[in-house]
Amino acid sequence: MTSRLLLTRRLVQLLIGLFLYGIAIALMVRAGIGLSPWDVLAQGLSLKTGIPFGFVTNLVGLVVLAFWIPLRQRPGLGTVLNVLLVGPSAQLGLDLIPQQTILWVQVLFFAAGLALLAVATGLYIGPRLGPGPRDGLMTGLHARTGRPIWMVRTAIEVTVLIIGWVLGGNVGVGTLAFALLVGPLCSITLPFFAIRLPQDAATTEAALESELEGTAEQSAGLEEEQDAVRYDVRDGILLESDRAAHARVTRSDSPFVRGPQPDRAAASRPTPASRPSRLIAAHWLDDRLTRRPRHP
Repeated sequence: MTSRLLLTRRLVQLLIGLFLYGIAIALMVRAGIGLSPWDVLAQGLSLKTGIPFGFVTNLVGLVVLAFWIPLRQRPGLGTVLNVLLVGPSAQLGLDLIPQQTILWVQVLFFAAGLALLAVATGLYIGPRLGPGPRDGLMTGLHARTGRPIWMVRTAIEVTVLIIGWVLGGNVGVGTLAFALLVGPLCSITLPFFAIRLPQDAATTEAALESELEGTAEQSAGLEEEQDAVRYDVRDGILLESDRAAHARVTRSDSPFVRGPQPDRAAASRPTPASRPSRLIAAHWLDDRLTRRPRHP
């Protein structure tokens, strides 16, 4: 696939994902049994100000994006389009979908909205054109504060949820269902819709890619990169590929290796001054636990 065709595919998938994301939000709003924390905030602000829900969603996205400035993060194309397009598509869905009052229909609408939101998330994150403004805020605060991803995300979403609830947003069983199910559902859709990009960083499109993706961390688990150290945003776990791990432990400033390893010691008998370090590299221990061949 040529670079132009690949970029076209990424843009089309991004736009479809953002449109469906807004429709998914509208389905959950019309279900009336609870919303995600950020939608609770948008609904509360809409009720207090009289501004349509979709436009409030845009305004909240712009405010969150403004917080990227002190965090020194640059938005990607997908980030900007997220701020601009999710609100209008959500408002379109609200204009077309009636409010539900029968319980089984409400549950059905919410389940459909949650499933569609997971698909839409995979679609708009898969092209790797920049995370949403809320995701970038989370990873930016993680990078600046050093706190774990799960802690930063929990603090942000609990704060947003409380403010939205005080303003009159709909907090209910759907809010709890969203918190419990959105992660597992997105763990299925993210790799399914991920678009694999060329790994050669020396291509002529490298500068363009930098502009399109921005500087914020993208959600992880999209593809098995060979060199990158990446974060799993859903679980707050630091993941590292084998090649990156091996490159790290060979550096002179590595905190894991401060001397010869037992399986790399010289054939000659070690002197007291050159005894093997007791700090064993993680991959060295891994090799023995899994009985893999020794690394060169």
